[in-house]
Amino acid sequence: MKLNEFDYHLPEELIAQEPVEPRDSSRLLIVNKETGELSHKKFRDILNILQPGDLLVTNNSKVIPARLLGEKVGTGAKVEVVLLHREDKDAWHALVKPGKKLKPGTSISFGNETMVAEVMSTTDVGGRILRFKYEGVFEEILDKLGNMPLPPYIKKQLSDKDRYQTVYAKEKGSAAAPTAGLHFTEELITELKEKKIEWAEVLLHVGLGTFRPVAVENIEEHKMHQEFYRVTKEAAEKINNAKIDGRRVIAVGTTAVRALETAAARGEISDCEGWTDIFIYPGYQFRVIDGLITNFHLPKSTLMMLVSALSDKEKIMKAYNSAIEERYRFFSFGDAMLII
Repeated sequence: MKLNEFDYHLPEELIAQEPVEPRDSSRLLIVNKETGELSHKKFRDILNILQPGDLLVTNNSKVIPARLLGEKVGTGAKVEVVLLHREDKDAWHALVKPGKKLKPGTSISFGNETMVAEVMSTTDVGGRILRFKYEGVFEEILDKLGNMPLPPYIKKQLSDKDRYQTVYAKEKGSAAAPTAGLHFTEELITELKEKKIEWAEVLLHVGLGTFRPVAVENIEEHKMHQEFYRVTKEAAEKINNAKIDGRRVIAVGTTAVRALETAAARGEISDCEGWTDIFIYPGYQFRVIDGLITNFHLPKSTLMMLVSALSDKEKIMKAYNSAIEERYRFFSFGDAMLII
């Protein structure tokens, strides 16, 4: 299967630059995964679309202010760092810019030497392992010095950092938001539960595996970067019970899908955690999910491949073309799609 099969042309003005208010007023494109039939709704309409007994599974990872702007010690050259995940207490895997000039042994200063990082080594994906030196609590310093790691296609700065978090985010560790969940409000979640729609939470810290570009023409040759996931005993019981009862399991976001399908590869879902590099593309046989709430994804991305696997590539491309014609808003702060 070739990379260009997942390409499409998106007018630049359809790339959402800021979130809508309220969160659940975004648009919702519903795709029948069997027939490809499309319908256009508002996100709040899921109250009437989902059925009592459906189980929504979300990713409760919280985005850290992972983007740091610093200077190369000795030259003052500007440096940008995006933290991906911890190696140990003070060492992090990170993406750096400009990469070629940041060789092992280089030091980077942040906040007038409030914190200094030394480049320890390079990684197999072109990143760096940085070891930080500071006084105090790392997380508190990061909250002061760091910025939300918004994707490069978003040009506007956020006035409210919390708008790049889901309302149910709990455990810090992601370098990007699980954006399908950005459409939920506290009030909508309460109304869903009152309608007997179940709710379960898993964890996958979003890192390089989710947004690393596919650089090979034959997609089967692409290797995903590992990301940390966790499924609790409570979540596992809810999911297993839903499957036994024949109720629908609907993932909120592709990261929730990857956590669930990784856990299911072990057999019946049980509480588990670890690192996953699962790559889902057309031909994959889903073990857990029956439906997916997701945003509109970048052309030729692994996320496009995942959503195409749940229905089929032609139906998803038809849905994307319809969304473009109807002037939906795309990507992280854009509108939503329900494949069911």
